[in-house]
Amino acid sequence: MKALLLIDIQNDFIPGGSLAVPGADEIIAICNELQQKFEVVVATQDWHPKNHKSFAANHTGKNVFEVMDLNGLPQVLWPNHCIQGSSGAEFSKELNMNKVEAIFRKGTDPEIDSYSGFYDNGHRKTTALADYLKGKKVTEVYIAGLAADYCVYYTAKDAIQEGFSTYIVEDAVRAIDPEGFEKAKEDIISKGGKIVNSSAVG
Repeated sequence: MKALLLIDIQNDFIPGGSLAVPGADEIIAICNELQQKFEVVVATQDWHPKNHKSFAANHTGKNVFEVMDLNGLPQVLWPNHCIQGSSGAEFSKELNMNKVEAIFRKGTDPEIDSYSGFYDNGHRKTTALADYLKGKKVTEVYIAGLAADYCVYYTAKDAIQEGFSTYIVEDAVRAIDPEGFEKAKEDIISKGGKIVNSSAVG
């Protein structure tokens, strides 16, 4: 059984949002089309409290995109984004949600960021996504969404570690930094994952 994971296709990551990923709106039609090829479709949703410590605004004298130590982990400081209950945290209205059978929220603990759909960045708590997929007898996961070099990449790494055959659908993701995505792809391939095009997904 294979599953499609739609990662953080939320208003704040789409052009016009507070942490817009270049070209993010271009993937939505592809993601809608891809869903027809899967029996299991789930989504992740960045869902931060206002006081989240990954926000630069919550640290005096710190700037956006600076890196600091947060509880023993390196933390990129982001613009405020995907705040619980805000319109920026909502899924894009263009994204078809009818086939999405479960939504896994992440980044809810103000003390630690959570790029991956499976775990927080310190692997301290699970979202239960792996258990859910295994309960559905899923063995292969295909990952689409935002951003390719952060949440998609970390989700793919954890999927491999959890024993799933893992595919990043390259034309259904967009990156904050293209160079970062090139490195991420190399890392995923070196760990046994694959990079595919949506046209190759059957």
